[in-house]
Amino acid sequence: MSLQITEDGRLRHLLTLEGLPRATLVALLDRAQAFIDGEGAADPRTALAGVAACTLFFEPSTRTRLSFQRAAQRLGADVLAFDASTSSTSKGETALDTLRNIEAMGVRGFIVRHREDGAAAMLAASAQPGTAVVNAGDGRSAHPTQGLLDVLSLRQAKGADFGALKVAVVGDIRHSRVARSELHALRALGIGGIRACGPASLLPDDATLAGCSVSDDLDAALDGVDAVFMLRLQRERMEEGLVPSLEAYHRDYGLTAARLRRAAPDAVVLHPGPMNRGVEISDEVADGPQSLVLRQVANGVAVRMAVLEALLA
Repeated sequence: MSLQITEDGRLRHLLTLEGLPRATLVALLDRAQAFIDGEGAADPRTALAGVAACTLFFEPSTRTRLSFQRAAQRLGADVLAFDASTSSTSKGETALDTLRNIEAMGVRGFIVRHREDGAAAMLAASAQPGTAVVNAGDGRSAHPTQGLLDVLSLRQAKGADFGALKVAVVGDIRHSRVARSELHALRALGIGGIRACGPASLLPDDATLAGCSVSDDLDAALDGVDAVFMLRLQRERMEEGLVPSLEAYHRDYGLTAARLRRAAPDAVVLHPGPMNRGVEISDEVADGPQSLVLRQVANGVAVRMAVLEALLA
């Protein structure tokens, strides 16, 4: 038994997609698609009736928090929203003490976002039996539901045969928990080829890109790919001197309509948001017919419904 998976193969927590069995990943994607298609006789609003879940966010978020809250509500759960800025953590209470106190109120599900690597796993390891923890993004390590919704969006657009696809992951991979979860999901689904592209200062120097074709030439990386996963450039990277300027970054690594024409004619573009328009992506691409950005947001609710149902129903 691992921290995530029980001996009988049931999902206990969702902390990372790394090492997650392919069958488990596919089952979550299939269930999310069933929610989207309205399949299944049971009313989803009864799935978590009487179950309490808490969004335990220790750093700011908009779309992820709201998406999880919407997912829990659609399953009939009672949803508590924790705000670190107005909580006892500002008085010195630890994250673990916060979880234990809320757990003592009868809350069974915790959706955790934290700036430190491994924070969600630490809380999961200390949780009571019957309590489930979902990692909603911790440090640079993982954002598993974002990885799931991204590959669901890709599967809807391109079909389930990932072995025939070539994708490019572009931008600040070094600091991106989203990129790590996307890479874990793509590998698990047997993607045909992954091209990782970004300036050397923003590419990881560990095993994150094992098996990927790595380049600092975006034009070459885009040649003939079926999908482009763009990553947000955090403004602090310029302050840290990792990129010379936002204008220079856009010139070298911004996805424009002209650059996108190097990809396959039916290539799709994904971005986890929030987007820096005019930095990593242009308006004409973000709002264009090949963009899946809003579909990703819509799919996020269904994916999170599937995860919460699997953990708490």
